[in-house]
Amino acid sequence: MASSNKSIYSALAANLLIAITKFTAGAFSNSAAMISEGIHSLVDTVNQILLLFGIKRSKKPADALRPFGYGRELYFYSFIVSILIFGLGGGISIYQGIIHIITPEPLGDPTWNYAVLGLSVVFEGASLIIAAREFNETRGAESWWKAIVKSKDPSSFLVLFEDGAAVLGLFIVMTCMLIGHHYQIPELDGVASLLVGLLLVGVSMILARESRSLLMGEGISEESKQRITQMTEKDPSVLKVMRIISTYQSPEDVMLMLIVAFEDDLDTQEINEGIERIRSEIRKEFTLIHFVIIQPEVITHKFRY
Repeated sequence: MASSNKSIYSALAANLLIAITKFTAGAFSNSAAMISEGIHSLVDTVNQILLLFGIKRSKKPADALRPFGYGRELYFYSFIVSILIFGLGGGISIYQGIIHIITPEPLGDPTWNYAVLGLSVVFEGASLIIAAREFNETRGAESWWKAIVKSKDPSSFLVLFEDGAAVLGLFIVMTCMLIGHHYQIPELDGVASLLVGLLLVGVSMILARESRSLLMGEGISEESKQRITQMTEKDPSVLKVMRIISTYQSPEDVMLMLIVAFEDDLDTQEINEGIERIRSEIRKEFTLIHFVIIQPEVITHKFRY
């Protein structure tokens, strides 16, 4: 998760500076699209602050109130970020767009807008490249979408989606602004704001879905389950792995529970020794698994294999 902080800090700095310049340009040019873009950048700035706060909270050590730690704080704040993108970013932009389509304002001097949009594309593009490079290092050979769905670190793909939506939104605004000023169609300013709002709503729904899934609890992959089953059943004391239950407490912390059928001729001490061997082997290979609970299960002879 430390690597993702670089992309968050770069996005935070870029969005804060861009938000100020967008609001300034929008005030001078009477552009609803620029105001919407300013809101977009301001919401993104708040989102980065919330993500950093969530990361900090998630690293708090376990205590009596939270015996399994505070790792899911990151998932909670990631979900809040997705709601903010929907409500503040998308909702306000859509509202501004509809108002300026119904009652368009006279177009002002677009020079400031073009200058700000050009700089914004450079800064947002640089932030997007940083986020994409960091995520690309973690996805391996998987496709981008599959890696996003399987990722347990929302701070990585949240920044990626935010920056991607920001760059796409800038091109939408720039295109509508060029056409609107060339053909003197002030309604296109509102159309640009509406399109940016719809874009943000779509992105927020994807992020909310992924963040909700992590908040509710996701387990380890099938490949990891199969490997753990093989490791466990190699132990001489084990008859069969009956069930594996797991959940990510944070991107760097997994809780695992194994229900294991041991050989029925073992005494309590031998079962305990087997449990310790299995627990040690699992932790050695799977460094993210910190809690390993092994529950012995009684199995009748007719189910043996």
